[in-house]
Amino acid sequence: MFIIVVGLMVSCGDDDPMEMENEDEEVISRITLTFTPDNGEESVIAIWFDADGEGSGAPTIDDIELKEGITYSLELELSNTLGSTDVDITNEISAEAEEHMFFFEFTTDIFSDPSGNGNVDNRGDAINYNDQDAKGLPVGLLTNWTPASATASSGDFRILLKHQPGLKTAMSDVTVGGTDVDISFPINIQ
Repeated sequence: MFIIVVGLMVSCGDDDPMEMENEDEEVISRITLTFTPDNGEESVIAIWFDADGEGSGAPTIDDIELKEGITYSLELELSNTLGSTDVDITNEISAEAEEHMFFFEFTTDIFSDPSGNGNVDNRGDAINYNDQDAKGLPVGLLTNWTPASATASSGDFRILLKHQPGLKTAMSDVTVGGTDVDISFPINIQ
């Protein structure tokens, strides 16, 4: 699946409508998933990379390879690598945490914790968020995952980033706000 919208609006820190109209749009060309296991083994890294941004070339997408029964801490890093210098979009999302939320969808029962199929179809479904905004609402740059024991050994892992300025609440779901990122990774459990 390709990024539906690769733009990420950068807040000027001012709600002046003229300032908002002049905001620069950032391109997200690289998303790195780092799964760090709780048993001290080496981290698993999967990368989504779009070398030409909004061009016609397809992105490259790594498979996620995890081991069953191990709990992983997932850290997401987003960047724009298309200019002369890389731009760290992760810091922008963190700074604007009250406007952003990641939602996750995955093959049913590929994880034992959280169980189910994610919270894209139902905001109330469990996701183990480890970060929150100033209002105590989840962000999703940091999460925990425990693969199930061979119920489903392969499938998909989808990440959806919603931009919800002034709209994010404890009940806001994927239908609220604009979509900054919508990508899927193949996932395999060993």
